[in-house]
Amino acid sequence: MKLSKLYIVFLLGTLLATSCNRVIDLKLGNDTGRLVVEGNITNIKGTQTVKLSQNVSFDNTNTYPAVSGATVTISDNTGNKYTLTEAPAGTYSVSQLAGIAGNVYTLNILTGGKTYTAASTMPALITLDSITSKNTVINSSKNRKQITVHYQDPLGVVNQYRFVMYVNGVQVKSVFAYNDNFNDGKYAHTDLRQTDIDIYPGDTVQVEMQCIDKNIYTYWYTLMQQQPNGPGGGVTPTDPPSNITPETLGYFSAHTTQTLTLVVKP
Repeated sequence: MKLSKLYIVFLLGTLLATSCNRVIDLKLGNDTGRLVVEGNITNIKGTQTVKLSQNVSFDNTNTYPAVSGATVTISDNTGNKYTLTEAPAGTYSVSQLAGIAGNVYTLNILTGGKTYTAASTMPALITLDSITSKNTVINSSKNRKQITVHYQDPLGVVNQYRFVMYVNGVQVKSVFAYNDNFNDGKYAHTDLRQTDIDIYPGDTVQVEMQCIDKNIYTYWYTLMQQQPNGPGGGVTPTDPPSNITPETLGYFSAHTTQTLTLVVKP
């Protein structure tokens, strides 16, 4: 895998309970012009979106050219097929669609004379029971808080999770991706450790929980390992392993989603 410098920037979607639009800011030196795919389909009935753009050089501005005029479809293993409509430029969507747990969804993109495909299986919904706050271990005297998520992992089933956190409407850049290797069948209390945004009493915190398939977990876990405060301690960045063929940048994820909100107490 070619080495590159990666930086993730997320945008808060208009509806947290639905698929959120997220922009992947990929800085890859002079390796420019590669297709970047950001595709999501969720279990919440509504608009499902695929965003297409191109990466730019390392020293360029954070403006990524939209890829227009592509033919984009999503199909499932039960015979349904949906053609996505472009608006605005580079954003392709289909409305009033809800993914179903257990179904395999296939993304097909035709652009620039090339066809790209990706498949993702939507896992079963695991309920996010609650989110709580507690004092951080570091600088706890300043009353800074850390968020913990609580949920029951089902026994004997392989599960992978991604969490997305917002503090006062601003998305935390840190990536949170976990599996159940060490808590299969247990009631999980998972700390979302991050140093991106300080959390204090009175702040409003929203956490989205996604149940994701193995390939998407590998994608997000790789990015989590590479972030400065991640478990990898800031390893040399690489392009995360995409589930798109032929190999390009980005991902296509069929996942469940749910969001809880907490007003942090002293």
